[in-house]
Amino acid sequence: MNTATSCKLQAASEEDETGLPLVACRFELPPLAAYVHIPWCVRKCPYCDFNSHTSGPRLPEDDYVAALLADLDGDLGQVQGRELRSIFFGGGTPSLFSADALGRILDGIQRRVPFAADIEITLEANPGTFEQAKFRDYRALGINRLSIGVQSFQAAKLKALGRIHDGNEAIRAADMARTAGFDNFNLDLMHGLPEQSLEDALYDLRTAIAQQPTHISWYQLTLEPNTVFWNKPPRLPEDDTLWDIQEAGQRLLAEHGYAQYETSAYAQPGRQARHNLNYWTFGDFLGIGAGAHAKLSQPDGRILRSWKTRLPKDYLDPGKRFLAGSKALDIDELPFEFLMNALRLTEGVPAELFSQRTGLPLASLAKARQAAQARGLLASSPERLVATPQGQLFLNDLLQLFLD
Repeated sequence: MNTATSCKLQAASEEDETGLPLVACRFELPPLAAYVHIPWCVRKCPYCDFNSHTSGPRLPEDDYVAALLADLDGDLGQVQGRELRSIFFGGGTPSLFSADALGRILDGIQRRVPFAADIEITLEANPGTFEQAKFRDYRALGINRLSIGVQSFQAAKLKALGRIHDGNEAIRAADMARTAGFDNFNLDLMHGLPEQSLEDALYDLRTAIAQQPTHISWYQLTLEPNTVFWNKPPRLPEDDTLWDIQEAGQRLLAEHGYAQYETSAYAQPGRQARHNLNYWTFGDFLGIGAGAHAKLSQPDGRILRSWKTRLPKDYLDPGKRFLAGSKALDIDELPFEFLMNALRLTEGVPAELFSQRTGLPLASLAKARQAAQARGLLASSPERLVATPQGQLFLNDLLQLFLD
């Protein structure tokens, strides 16, 4: 039974077993974004579990651009007349591609799907993979936001993480971004690094803040399966040190005007990442490129997740399909899928967004909401779905209540 069918079966006059009215659901096609995956890196980092592959002496730019646009052609029926609100080039290291190649991708996308007038276009870039002229060319293409993968400014930490740049190159990258005309850029920074002290972590944060980015993604290193670090774990800080780093780092960011709006995202006023906000509010996104994922709503209320062929050589093989698999979400999965994203936001979302994005009545959450509120994990607000500070700290425990 799809979500549209479930709506029709519930009359507005009915009540659930808790006595709350089953308000008729109001499903709407959400905003649309696009994710473009560039799967190559200079070197695979030992902590990375993303679909990234070491590049050879020459990247197959022309073939990959053609494949991306052919891949998009197969997904155009999912656009449903919507315009793109944001585009995100992720990887891998998209800044390995030339401005000419990225320009052909953007031009090809725009000829197929209209762009919103204020579209946000983000490019991930790593220090050591670009120069000033490249940055200027990227900006001239209409790319208006950069996300620079710094991770640390300290030589020993960068070496432990397998990064190819040093701290000075990271600082120069921020300078080059501003000089090229980027007034909106993110610095990606990790904490909880091998043998990292509180002082080490705060040094990295202070150095990042000094570059005056509009956005800082500050997140803890985790050991993921199928990585070098998973098989050969480094010595990471003790839990007490991690807690001290988290508390002190959040205070420091707040003191400098970076408000936390998501679990690991901090931004100056009005500079939240629109592309990521679309994910966290259960918006739709096209996904093109090797291993790219998509989430797309159908007019009948069904929600499909799909994923593309993972290995670049297979993605570029004209004898193989781009689509590797797809799945329609079951009704029982929708509450968790929605809240897994929405509750990452420190201010949560309007409660009515649940019905708009899933087609399910808000009352279907009633029992789990009451249990979460009783445990102090969810705010007692009828107008919003928002985790308490305690709920943010124990987000997995909070989400589990919506699975039971």
